[in-house]
Amino acid sequence: MFRVFYIFIIYAIMGWLMEVAIVSVKKRKITARGFLIGPWCPIYGFGALFITFLLKKYYEDPIVLFIMSFLLGTILEYITSYLMEKLFHARWWDYSDHRFHINGRVSLTTSLGFGALGLILVYFFNPFFLKIIKNIPTIIFNIIMIIVFVIFIVDIVTSYVIISNLKKEGYSNIKDITEKANEEVKRVLRNKSIFNRRLLNAFPHLKFIIKDKKN
Repeated sequence: MFRVFYIFIIYAIMGWLMEVAIVSVKKRKITARGFLIGPWCPIYGFGALFITFLLKKYYEDPIVLFIMSFLLGTILEYITSYLMEKLFHARWWDYSDHRFHINGRVSLTTSLGFGALGLILVYFFNPFFLKIIKNIPTIIFNIIMIIVFVIFIVDIVTSYVIISNLKKEGYSNIKDITEKANEEVKRVLRNKSIFNRRLLNAFPHLKFIIKDKKN
């Protein structure tokens, strides 16, 4: 179980670093990413676990592995987007401006990226990271994983509270459901908390989803 968590957290951190690098280059300034406060994006950790354990039988065929990673990553991102929207009544990212997308939740560009990452993970990263822990005494490795796990759980709980408060504060300020109102709410929230500002900067396309009496 410690080895499983090790794989999860390594790729969660690498995914976070990748997203920070991509977004920071686009915005020309350092921009934190992810729902959590810490430097990790769980969706990449889960994706790595799925590819590592569910796609073993495709390791000898790079083309099939690419296709399966493509499909697995697409499904995972779509489900994550859907569940986050239902849980917090907000759309966290939107690919509607991409040429090929499905309901703005996934796009061809990101899905191709998942396919490529699947190949890199299986043939390069996994052998490298698994080799590293062979040189670490078991007791030390286990202690490190326990500490990281506790920090990770605390981060999840804290971030959930912050996001829930963000939702409540957002709804209390929304008077209508226009784009202008949505931007005004985000402006108000940015001034209330440094955690709010971090989250709103991480997800610039965040939109609160409000249903009026007729809809």
